[in-house]
Amino acid sequence: MVNSEALCPSQIIDTEIIAVTVYTDQALVTRQGKIELFGKERELVINNVPVTLDTESVRVGGRGRIVVKVGNVNVERVYATEPLVARVAQITTHIEQLESELSYVQAQLDGLALQARFIEGLREKTEEPFAQSLSRKNLSLSETLDFVNFLGSQYTEYGIATRDSQNRKQEIDKELQALKQQLRQIQTPLPKESFKLTVDIEPAGAGEFELEVTYVVKRAAWAPLYDMRVNSTNKTLSLNYIAEVTQNTGEDWNNVALTLSTAKPGLGTLPPKLEPWYVGIREPRIMPSPAMLAPENARMVRRRAYNLEFKDDDDSEQEDNYIEAEIEKAEVSTEGSVVSFKLNTSTNIPNDGAPHKATIFNNDFPIHFSYIAMPRLVSFAYLQATVKNPTGGATLLPGKANIFRDNVFVGTAQLTNVAPGQEFQVNLGIDESIKIERDLVERQVDKKLIGSNRKITYAYRLILTNLLSQEANLKLSEQIPKSKHEQIKIYLNRCNPQIQLGEMGILEWELRMAPQSKQELYYQFIIEYPPNLDIVGLNI
Repeated sequence: MVNSEALCPSQIIDTEIIAVTVYTDQALVTRQGKIELFGKERELVINNVPVTLDTESVRVGGRGRIVVKVGNVNVERVYATEPLVARVAQITTHIEQLESELSYVQAQLDGLALQARFIEGLREKTEEPFAQSLSRKNLSLSETLDFVNFLGSQYTEYGIATRDSQNRKQEIDKELQALKQQLRQIQTPLPKESFKLTVDIEPAGAGEFELEVTYVVKRAAWAPLYDMRVNSTNKTLSLNYIAEVTQNTGEDWNNVALTLSTAKPGLGTLPPKLEPWYVGIREPRIMPSPAMLAPENARMVRRRAYNLEFKDDDDSEQEDNYIEAEIEKAEVSTEGSVVSFKLNTSTNIPNDGAPHKATIFNNDFPIHFSYIAMPRLVSFAYLQATVKNPTGGATLLPGKANIFRDNVFVGTAQLTNVAPGQEFQVNLGIDESIKIERDLVERQVDKKLIGSNRKITYAYRLILTNLLSQEANLKLSEQIPKSKHEQIKIYLNRCNPQIQLGEMGILEWELRMAPQSKQELYYQFIIEYPPNLDIVGLNI
């Protein structure tokens, strides 16, 4: 006989999340649920869909052993109040059980106390008669020891039983306290909001049907993180590409197939429209004096001004330099400019708004080192690694990178978008293997005027030492002043090795230094200007 409830035209179907695609600011959720249809149903209802749902994004489909026509989907906002009756009944029953057990344990403690008092009274009443009988030899020593052992064993047995009962009583008291607190919280009516999805269906007959629903939710995002470890000996970069996923959508993602996508579906299909760009003058802003305000408002104005003026950037939270990552890799796919990373293992992302990490991949890339130096600013050379993203590799999205050099943390950097086949640089900090000395070797002011101008000659010598046992490529940049006045003339007079003067007075040498070698650079520049001009900026 068919259950009459199964012939109801509206059936509630239980679904679970099986897959999630996370974008940079939202997520596409896929739910599935199976139900036995009897041919009379006209609606399938899915309850408790979170309020972060984009109501225009709901799509339905399915498959089964019968033909089912799926029609429109109605999205309805539902309000409910807690407590739920079933939950209250469950907690109440548990409390009653514990209180019954507590009464039993208390009865045990009372009985043990009574027995202990009886043994104590027996000991007090028999202590003197036993001593007299033993002295008169009316009792043997063995009989006396048997009685003493009996008293001792009873004391021990009652003591252990009392301790166990007291421990259990304390445990029950704690459980009761926690349950009563839960009950008070649940019995406080709180508004609860969700969506109900009603799917119109028309089954051709009876049979099993699997419904699939997809929808977009807000409050979900992912961002790339990178862990870059440079091995100076092997000249390799171990790049750990990590996804940091956060979600506070209103539902947990348990044991789901997780895909991370670079698509931005929320931006729409049309380009943004330019609005008029107005330029005007700044209107004077008159701040009321504290005397013109109420005392409390005056304090608020002073506090606000203080916060704006003295905000300290060092108060920002420091993040951990070390990133924990999973060992699984993701399956990478590219469609046009959109890159997707499908994780090969099921993933749990709870609805807590906290970041959860998953590894996209971890690969080793060959690198080559070079050095850059700006001796006018810093008397050190900086090591830089050049890495090429393989042609068949994945796009490296903009994100924070933690950089390690030979297992030593050197700092963080912001990685820009790196396409497959593109090179990028990783800065590895100061390397004292390149020694730089910079000296002002000439500053000569001509006593005679040339025409109507005064002439000053400056010259610098740089001595570079490669302390490495291997060749080093060094890009060294120096600078001569740039004139901002038509009567001030500045020109490069000599340069060794010879190079062309670049824009903004920049001198750049590309040097290949042999192992354990020294090299000398020299340049000279001249400044001419009328002696009546008050020159600023020659703080050389």
